[in-house]
Amino acid sequence: MFVLGLTGSIGMGKSTTAAMFREAGVPVHDSDAAVHALYRGAAAPLVEAAFPGTLQNGEIDRARLAARVIHDAAALKRLEAIVHPLVRAGRAEFVAKARADGADLVVLDIPLLYETGCESEVDAVLLVTAPEEVQKSRIAARPGMTGAKLAAIIAKQMPDTEKRRRADIILDTSSGHAAVAQHVQDLIAAIRTGRVKSRDHA
Repeated sequence: MFVLGLTGSIGMGKSTTAAMFREAGVPVHDSDAAVHALYRGAAAPLVEAAFPGTLQNGEIDRARLAARVIHDAAALKRLEAIVHPLVRAGRAEFVAKARADGADLVVLDIPLLYETGCESEVDAVLLVTAPEEVQKSRIAARPGMTGAKLAAIIAKQMPDTEKRRRADIILDTSSGHAAVAQHVQDLIAAIRTGRVKSRDHA
């Protein structure tokens, strides 16, 4: 089974690309969705213990939590120490189940793939990217996005130029929905016919 890592900075089209893999029948593990589920489940009491007052109606209030960690690097590290191991464990379970179910390809959608050292979990990394002006226009259209919030997100992310240098496959999402969808279909076919090699076996 081939494990493809999908990553990209904010506003680069990662969620749209992940949806295209899903539509093609490829199992996709969404790290962001996993975190949201953890905030309603296993992580909730742990986060509340570390950040009292963030648990509301049985789940972590993400706005309250963000306010506590967004400008506090030490607090963010405490939060990541709670959440990241749980997300990794969930990803490992997802991959194991997909393998047991006979899947030949899975996608792990990991926003901070390089930043959290997750290259070792995947056979190859697909980076979605776009020109800076396209990225900025997409971000500006997001509801609730503020300058402070964007600055905090970007501060956590590796520069796109460095991600391009490291990635095995690069997909420019500014070429339009149809072109990106075709690229995804071509990539799935290339992986399934052995034309994309695992970096461990290249």
